[in-house]
Amino acid sequence: MQRVTAALLVRDGKVLIARRKPGKHMGRKWEFPGGKIHPGESPEECVARGLAEELDSQARIGELAGSARYTNGPVDLDILLYRAEYLAGSFTLRDHEALAWVQPQELLSYDLADSDRELARQALSALRDS
Repeated sequence: MQRVTAALLVRDGKVLIARRKPGKHMGRKWEFPGGKIHPGESPEECVARGLAEELDSQARIGELAGSARYTNGPVDLDILLYRAEYLAGSFTLRDHEALAWVQPQELLSYDLADSDRELARQALSALRDS
């Protein structure tokens, strides 16, 4: 099982999602940006690193907002969704082909990666409760 993180990055009431490049696993699907947790790295450090490496952006990482387990053949993920507050950066596309800032209630209308669909439901709940 691979432990990974995802960012629930909210700015001006909208949530950031990114579309995976074609040719990658679940290519052209939308997801919350994040990354694989490296040995010795905390989940919060992983989220911050993932945003910096994938999008050239810095964020303050907050509390855990949700989690999901996703298994499909050889892919077995434990995904942790963390709230993140945008601090700075250019949102340069490195690992994705597009970014979108969407209203939370629109999240489930996007063609999300299977691994992120449950996270989107939990994100909606977390945002309603805040």
